[in-house]
Amino acid sequence: MNSTTRRLHHRQPAATFASSASVRHRTPLARLGRGLVDGVCAANQTLARLPSDPIAALGRFSIAALFWLSGQTKVEGFALNLVQGRFEFGWPRLSDSARWLFREEYQLPLLDPVVAALLATSAEHALPILLLLGLGTRFAALGLLIMTAVIQLLVYPNAYATHGVWAAVLLWLMAQGPGRWSLDHLLARWFAAKRGEPA
Repeated sequence: MNSTTRRLHHRQPAATFASSASVRHRTPLARLGRGLVDGVCAANQTLARLPSDPIAALGRFSIAALFWLSGQTKVEGFALNLVQGRFEFGWPRLSDSARWLFREEYQLPLLDPVVAALLATSAEHALPILLLLGLGTRFAALGLLIMTAVIQLLVYPNAYATHGVWAAVLLWLMAQGPGRWSLDHLLARWFAAKRGEPA
């Protein structure tokens, strides 16, 4: 055994002893702190693994329901509310209250009040359906985001906190997509299979 090997051989027990001594002499408070840090790190990793598909589906449903119910308040003769069990399948027409709102309260520039009411009501029915189905999701979310911006800037500027939440969900859907629980995903897989590409 040469001198270098002997020195290494004699150093290992000392290093091991120092390490075990530091563990033995760690205070209860230090051990508690280390345990808390380890617990927070483990919880953070668990939260980072939350599946995105149900989150996207919840966002789509929530925003779709919000705008759909708003659109329902503007029409007469047609009603579809699964939660309240309210169904009416007549020919939809613009309600008198909607005409009054767009004439007296909303007053959008450059648009006739009736035209503005018809456009808003149509969008509040068509875009939520697309969003709920996950069909053309990014474009439907963009349309609702534009509506949100118009409402914020021209109608209810003090409701920025509420509109900020809407915008955050819509921007997330535009950036991340609708998830696998959507027609967009099924169509993407179908087109990929037609082109011979991996889904």
